[in-house]
Amino acid sequence: MGNKNERTLVILKPDSVQRSLIGEIISRIEKTGLKLMAIKHIQATEDQLWKHYNKDDVWFQEKGAKTIANRQALGMPIEKEAIEYGKEIIQANIKFMMACPVIPMVWQGNEAVKVVKKIVGTTEPATSDVGTIRGDYTIDSYELSNVDGRAVRNLIHCSDQVVEAERELSIWFNEAELPNYTLINEQILYHDISDLK
Repeated sequence: MGNKNERTLVILKPDSVQRSLIGEIISRIEKTGLKLMAIKHIQATEDQLWKHYNKDDVWFQEKGAKTIANRQALGMPIEKEAIEYGKEIIQANIKFMMACPVIPMVWQGNEAVKVVKKIVGTTEPATSDVGTIRGDYTIDSYELSNVDGRAVRNLIHCSDQVVEAERELSIWFNEAELPNYTLINEQILYHDISDLK
């Protein structure tokens, strides 16, 4: 069953802001029929970002093990434990997300989380499909960001699941910032239009 009031979080990252892709990305999402419920232009805080990423030691260990495997494949030295490499991934993301203002947004509509995820593409731009935001507007890769010791520059964050969207939204917005309004498009998208003849 669909949910026309489902909400998802999107954050335009510093690379979107610096490359003047804000309007282009918003337009791509808006054209789906999703409704923009809220938008901010803010400087994210370190505390906000640690809460946003919300990773545990298991995640750090798994991602760190992948980093070690990548370093070995590239002939790079292994200088620390896997968990430390995993923590560095989030630390690099936080450093990047604080480099300049970001633009968090709330989008609402049927299957909002899935729709936005499909438009955005996979996390790694180099392997994202043509036609996705990441596939069309950036060329970064895990390998290059790993070699450079930085966060992958993939333009945009979007929630992966409805439960995750609900948790993330509470970090960036409060309910008073989400006005209740109707778009004329909603009549076409969600209601019987047979009487519009």
